[in-house]
Amino acid sequence: MLSSLAIVLFYLIAGFPAALIGLPWTLLRQDISLLYSWAMRITNTGLKIGGIRIDVSGRERLDPKQRYIFMSNHVSNLDPPVLLPLLPGRTSVFLKRSLMKIPVLGYAMGLGDFVPVDRDGRVESAKQSVEKARQVMESGLHITSFVEGTRSRDGRLLPFKKGPFYLAMETGNPVAPISIWGTEGMMKKGSMSITPGTAHVVFHAPLWPRDYATREELMAAVRESIASSLPGWMRGDAALLD
Repeated sequence: MLSSLAIVLFYLIAGFPAALIGLPWTLLRQDISLLYSWAMRITNTGLKIGGIRIDVSGRERLDPKQRYIFMSNHVSNLDPPVLLPLLPGRTSVFLKRSLMKIPVLGYAMGLGDFVPVDRDGRVESAKQSVEKARQVMESGLHITSFVEGTRSRDGRLLPFKKGPFYLAMETGNPVAPISIWGTEGMMKKGSMSITPGTAHVVFHAPLWPRDYATREELMAAVRESIASSLPGWMRGDAALLD
């Protein structure tokens, strides 16, 4: 619990002046790059203060000139703050629409072109999210997806959502699979308590949609990549399709 309090306190102390200066600057310049950079630094520093170490490998596989669709497994609320500061350049993120309603933070995510996803199961909703993501990528940003669509309660790999794969096949942009583990024991689903420890993040070789005949083949390849760096018990045997 002390780790949680330290992180929250730091985010409040550092985040308030950053928002006070960064939001007006962003609106004036119509450019969120400065605020995004500050947010990533504050996020990363807060984790260090809370005793969270990050072991990262594979980033040398990424071409800094290329736009990627990053796809990661999801085992903890700590995954986004651990992962996003590690990504090259600026990324948008697929996230559930309810998060956009959080005061200040939701507004900032809107300015950052994050892509809200409705969980109503309607095909039209999914198409709208994919189209928004396509437009975001055309503007020069990466897209990041926690491709299971929700956090795994027990750490095992869940079935993947289809939307990010439609986006990949439609745009032709390479998919960069990412494996995250260690965070599942530091902040469990439904808990606000954080236990210090080491988060492991592995960037795998990018996969090009053009090398796969179908969306299902690409999905299977991404799943294999992500699972390859997870502990055996986390790999799961869930179906590939949602």
